[in-house]
Amino acid sequence: MEAIEMIKGRRSIRKYKDEVVDRDVMTEIIDITRHAPSWTNSQTPRWTLVDDAEVIAKFAEDGVKGFAYNIATLKNARGVAVLSFVEGRSGRTDKYDIETSENPGRWESFDAGIACQTFCLAAHAKGVGTCIFGVIDEPKIAELVALPEGEKVASLVVYGYPDEEPKMPRRKEVDDLLRFV
Repeated sequence: MEAIEMIKGRRSIRKYKDEVVDRDVMTEIIDITRHAPSWTNSQTPRWTLVDDAEVIAKFAEDGVKGFAYNIATLKNARGVAVLSFVEGRSGRTDKYDIETSENPGRWESFDAGIACQTFCLAAHAKGVGTCIFGVIDEPKIAELVALPEGEKVASLVVYGYPDEEPKMPRRKEVDDLLRFV
């Protein structure tokens, strides 16, 4: 699949076939994802893949703050990726003779975002649909998957074989998004 076609064709998938994605396929997707760039090559994103139906049900019950859209998607999900990151590495400049960013913590989220998009595109290339959740209870998710100390949950990404083909939503025009200086 061509890169531009992948970017333009990837959609958030909320309906999945009743089929668990093989762990070898998911391992291959993570192998691709690990090539995402990060702050000074800190490689802080981590992935906990959940295909246990009971844990996924607990995410729906306790991990998405009662948000109905996420609950409905999780009830149909056969896999959930918990994206986390190692805290305190991204955004550090102590090995350089410069001042740190005003908000070094935002780079952890930035690196996680790059990894998340890379994961979604790699999954799309392998025929696996994804949907990124923003409304989550981070401490509860961390507890449910026994996240190691020093890691923080960035997002949940539901994944599975698509059982829908959503149309592209309306996009803003380039002129509404772009400025030259």
